Amino acid sequence: MALFNLVKTAFRKHPVIANCTTYGFLYVGAEFSQQTVTKKFLTSPPQDIDKPTLARYGIMGTLIYSPILYNWYKWLDRTFPGTAKKTIIRKLFLDQFFLTPPLLVIFYTGMSLMEMNFDEPFEECKRKFVPTFIRSCMFWLPAQTLNFILIPPAFRVIYMGFASFCWVNILCFLKRQKLEEIEPIAN
Repeated sequence: MALFNLVKTAFRKHPVIANCTTYGFLYVGAEFSQQTVTKKFLTSPPQDIDKPTLARYGIMGTLIYSPILYNWYKWLDRTFPGTAKKTIIRKLFLDQFFLTPPLLVIFYTGMSLMEMNFDEPFEECKRKFVPTFIRSCMFWLPAQTLNFILIPPAFRVIYMGFASFCWVNILCFLKRQKLEEIEPIAN
């Protein structure tokens, strides 16, 4: 019970830090689960966990994505309060088609830069953006519908953290795909 009260107090007194820390932990957890499956169970002999990659996901999830999401959902709830059908559709549209594209660009280019890929940091993003965005629509539109209908605003980032845990597992899989495996988008 003491731990629950400590967590509750942290979310009340320091909501940004508590939400960002929780989201970052879940973001790294998704990459860790991906590595555990791919490096420990699907390879023979088992390989070590790639700690620098975990650190990159920690930076992306804790310091980059979570503050953006925290402020985005605060703004979205303040600007479009309620759970009326029209409001939900507006939030879904803005979230998927206004926020998601820049987040995907940040993800792919940010990861490329953290991997020290300074020669062509946008190449992976160019090749993977459209397939990732399509999968994002299939995953996030239903997930966000639940978020906007059922989840109280104070817990939106936490819900997003758990949903993101699932999504980041998909994203990790897509990130691991070799560029040669991706069909280039015609210009």
